[in-house]
Amino acid sequence: MWDELVHKISACVITFNDADNLPFSVGSVGWADEIVVVDTGSTDRTVEIAESMGARIVRTIPFEGFGEMRNRAKDACSHEWVFSLDADEHCTPELRDEIIALMATDPPHDAYLVPRRTYMMGRWLRGSSRPPDYRTPQLYRKDCLRYTPSLTHEAHELISKRPLGHLQNLVWHYPISELEETLKKANLYSTLGARALARKRVSMGSALGHGVWAFLRLFFLRRGFLDGWAGFVIALSNFEGTFYRYAKAHEKAQGWGLPPTKVDETPARPARTDS
Repeated sequence: MWDELVHKISACVITFNDADNLPFSVGSVGWADEIVVVDTGSTDRTVEIAESMGARIVRTIPFEGFGEMRNRAKDACSHEWVFSLDADEHCTPELRDEIIALMATDPPHDAYLVPRRTYMMGRWLRGSSRPPDYRTPQLYRKDCLRYTPSLTHEAHELISKRPLGHLQNLVWHYPISELEETLKKANLYSTLGARALARKRVSMGSALGHGVWAFLRLFFLRRGFLDGWAGFVIALSNFEGTFYRYAKAHEKAQGWGLPPTKVDETPARPARTDS
């Protein structure tokens, strides 16, 4: 089947300390004509393992946001078509076969959305992140898509007169292997998101209000309650990430620093007593 391909394809994976995830992600795209791993300064064995799996490594330091990182990954690819995969995603055999069959023809679209299904805390999610759960197009002609600059979850610009296509088979999404990772992600995304709020006025009320809405939207409107523990953890993590995004923006705006060198020792006014 591979010998019949009309179009060559590069698979690209973005990483940061993802040594445990690489067999899951990079291992699922060994069929591609090229595998490019774009790493932003991993301190574990990510780069070593990726190289041992036949990937070409591109280092991007410093990290300037996910939009810019995906553009660098795309630009580092050598072939006409790019299949973009995150380190916590897995290309299923069914999706592989669908992509290979498409590359053996003249594809009618220049970019394709790929449905995802998420596995977390021992279960496939039904509410919090149910299929199709599309993110930005994951299969596209290299010259027909550009990611817009974004510190957190990126958007894209389609440079084509053709509409987006949709693939039928799934990417598996495995966002965390242990709960500690939810805290790390909430901290990372809140820090990046706070930078995007740098010029906005933030109050405790707005921080709390946006955080509560993030929880309610995910747990009730998107039916996260169907996912039990996993749904509640995801909703709570969204509350924390959103709340601290605004709180960190407020902290930055206030410019709090170290306490003054001299403590204010002005005595408090004694309480009035009736004689």
